Formats: sequence, C-alpha cells, structure tokens
Amino acid sequence: MKSEKLWTALITPLQKDGSVHYKDLEKLIRIQEDAGNGVLILGSTGEGLALDHTDKREIAQFVSGLNLSVPVMAGVGGFNLANQTEWITFCNSLNIDAFLVVAPLYSKPAYQGQKQWFQTLLDTSDKPCMIYNIPSRTGVKVQPGVLAELADHSNFWAVKEASGSIADYQEFREAVPKIPLYSGDDAMLPFFAVAGSGGLVSVASNVWPKATKLYLEKGLSGDTENLFPLWTEAVKALFSAPNPIPAKVLLHKKGTISTSVLRPPLTDMDLPSTDKLLEIDKAVNQWYQIDS
Repeated sequence: MKSEKLWTALITPLQKDGSVHYKDLEKLIRIQEDAGNGVLILGSTGEGLALDHTDKREIAQFVSGLNLSVPVMAGVGGFNLANQTEWITFCNSLNIDAFLVVAPLYSKPAYQGQKQWFQTLLDTSDKPCMIYNIPSRTGVKVQPGVLAELADHSNFWAVKEASGSIADYQEFREAVPKIPLYSGDDAMLPFFAVAGSGGLVSVASNVWPKATKLYLEKGLSGDTENLFPLWTEAVKALFSAPNPIPAKVLLHKKGTISTSVLRPPLTDMDLPSTDKLLEIDKAVNQWYQIDS
C-alpha cells in the first residue's frame, strides 16, 4: 500500500434521484484496478461531505467487499471530532487500507488545535494515515511544526499537499524529510517531482486512469518534455467548474457513468459547455497512444 504512487480521488456516481449508483461505482473502481491505481473514496472529489452517514457507511462496506487488488483509502473530513473518530473506528473493521485526514473545516484552528486534532485521529486509526493540506477548502494551512511533532507517530504515513504553493511544499519537505509528500494537484506534479514527490492523488485519473499514470511516471522520472502544455490545459478543463462537476460530466459524456448528477449544492448546470472537455479528452487520449 505504501508503495502506491497514484491514488485516484474517485467520484461518487449517482442515480437520477441522487442515490448512490453502485453498479457504476464498481465499474469505476474496476477501471482503476485495471490501471493499477489506488482508490480514494469519499474525499472532496467523491462529495464525501454531501453524503449522509448511512450513504458513507454503505459505500465503505460495498467497496470493502470487492476484494480489490489495489489499495483503498477512505476520506476523513469535517469539523466534529467525535464524528470523525466514530467514522475511523467504523472503517477500522473494514477492508480499507488507509485514511486521508484533513484539517477541520471552517473553524481554522491554530497550532495546538491542529496538533490535538491530528493526534486524536492518528491515535484512533488502525491504518496508515495521509494528512491533507488544502487551505482553499479548510480555510487554514496545516502547520509544518505540527507535522514535525507527529512525524514519529506509527500511523503517520504521508502528506497530501494541495495548496498550489511550491514554497509550502518545500517547507513541508524540510519539516518531515522522511515522510512521503504526495501532490494533491495534478498540474503541480512535475514541479513537486523535482522536490522529491512521493506520488499523486489525482482527479484527472478518474477520466484518464492509464494516461495519468503515464503522466505521473514521466513526471517522477524527469521526462517532462512532452507534458506541457497538454496536461496544464487538461487540468484547467477539469477545474473549469467546481470539482467534481467537469469530471462527472465528462465521464457521463464518455458513457462511463449513467448520469452526471451531483449532490447539492453542486450541479452540472454550472458547466454550460462541454466543448473544451471533449477537445482535451481527445488530445489526452492521442498523447497516451503516442507516448505509451
């Protein structure tokens, strides 16, 4: 599990009535399994915060029962510590390999609050944990000193850095030199790779699972000559509306999932045109055929 370089932050496919589409969910996961990619369920791309407690439990149990040949990581996100520890305890008993733990939302805790939050989650877990820095969603940057103080915890496995800042990435690298740092931003991977990236947690691999894996391999090896501007434009298209709207719309257009339905407050109506998505999809597939 710890050697996995590419994790797909999986979307959660829905029926027209907004309920979880389990047939499509298994289809998506089997596609990732075929590509050899780790699977992250119930993260922000998976609309984890829009799903209720029952949905999340049923998804976790369903995925746990698939007996996959690739590792599975479950998202842990919110602002109520008791709810998060309850969720981790529930998942501890399932066939789930790791947790993605994010700073608490909205409350913007300072140093000691962050330390206590992550310490409690790490202590509760029976699995390796990836600590997630994404201040654009949480409103607060994870303090490098907090990571340094937790570096020796047996369950602290990795960091997902998604601030979009190379300076922050380097700061984390210095704070926890022995902890793998994963890029949480597809577009930043080639830049983070230069600083010793451990891999990528990707949105793009939802729609281009094998091409994204090749992109990662080339980025980590320093073979970046043919990555630009294609992948910059690809990621830009996938974030032309709030994530995961474009990814769901494109997967639906490609016939991979049955609907592009999202849970409120997200809606596919916020992506009025698919022209750019379809254009970049064709370009990425052509790139993969030529470079693979």
